[in-house]
Amino acid sequence: MSDITPKIRLLNVLNKKETDRPPVICMGGMMNASIVEVMERSGYTLPAAHDNPGLMASLAGAIQEQTGFENLGVPFCMTVEAELLGSRIDKGTLACEPKITKEAFPSAGQVIFRDLDEMVESGRIRTVTKATARLSERHQHLPVIVSLTGPVSTAASIIDPMTFYKELRKNPAGAHRVLEYVTQLLIRFAEESVRAGATVIAIGDPSATGEILGPAMFQEYAVRYLNLLTNAIQRLGTPVILHICGKIESVRSLVPTLQANAISTDAMVNLAKLKEDYPSITTMGNLSTYALQWGTPEKIAVQTRKLVDDGIDIISPACGLSTSTMLTNICAMTRTVQGD
Repeated sequence: MSDITPKIRLLNVLNKKETDRPPVICMGGMMNASIVEVMERSGYTLPAAHDNPGLMASLAGAIQEQTGFENLGVPFCMTVEAELLGSRIDKGTLACEPKITKEAFPSAGQVIFRDLDEMVESGRIRTVTKATARLSERHQHLPVIVSLTGPVSTAASIIDPMTFYKELRKNPAGAHRVLEYVTQLLIRFAEESVRAGATVIAIGDPSATGEILGPAMFQEYAVRYLNLLTNAIQRLGTPVILHICGKIESVRSLVPTLQANAISTDAMVNLAKLKEDYPSITTMGNLSTYALQWGTPEKIAVQTRKLVDDGIDIISPACGLSTSTMLTNICAMTRTVQGD
């Protein structure tokens, strides 16, 4: 047994230092493990924990303890930023994650640009940063990961997505103005999180895929603003994990230009091949969440072992977990990595 802490192990991998084995994590945000079974066992439940920093911290701790994931991850949704920016949110139920019910603005030209200093002092950013402070103080051996919604997804959460995607082509000046605005807000969110004790910042940008944007717009919008956000966080001395949803073939050559410390991908991506083709990339993933929901512990263990044997740097679910995922399957994953 190694006496290296999970926090040091993850930081070693993200900083390209040698370590004993890959970490096994679930980063929060769009990829969190607040499954019904954990909530019912612990008594810390959603949607209450979305708005209460004490409950948020307690639920994050219960998730880590019960699943064996080697991190604490907050928040448990992708609506913190959209709600702050004016979109209408349904906070969901025990089994259903929050969702946007009405975007704040009909078009990029009608976005109201509010003062960033005022915004970071309001809304659920305060909840997340207070929970982060509690977690970092209580669990000093574990990394605390704060997960942000990426720039394109945030913009598409305050403007009707179909309208926004059209404006990327038809009104690029307006689209860039909105993306600059939301990216600056995300930078401020990250700064507050790091100040509160976040070890790592994770970014999930599911609306910024190659399948949706195509190579040219992926480079113009996704790469540009993701790197602007990433670089600002790294200047704080904090590493960044970036998750890219969907197939990446159309933008595969652009992935190495993303400057995050680790790249997480969906289950259909051959991470071993990506690592072979681009050795500079620190790979994370990508155990199928379908398998985690519907598979058996034995099959989960086999698939997890293959990821470890393939040399994947950080083992994690490939995308967002269903709230009905069985705890036994998650534990099969974490224990396989840990050698239990």
